[in-house]
Amino acid sequence: MSAPVWTRNEIDSPCVQICVVHPETRLCTGCNRSIDEITKWSKMTPATRASIMAELPSRQAVPKGRRGGRAARLKR
Repeated sequence: MSAPVWTRNEIDSPCVQICVVHPETRLCTGCNRSIDEITKWSKMTPATRASIMAELPSRQAVPKGRRGGRAARLKR
């Protein structure tokens, strides 16, 4: 008789290990989650995580179009 295979209950996560937070949108450019969502992820219920994961494809961490270059930076 063989020993049972050891498994772990991993938390579903959209993380792709490209962790860069965009300064304007405040979303991770890898997974599109906010800093708060990333921080609280392991403490969330599976239903809450599933709800956020369903919403992620509609988010854009990086705004489309140019930001305005040097002229836009000087206006800040």
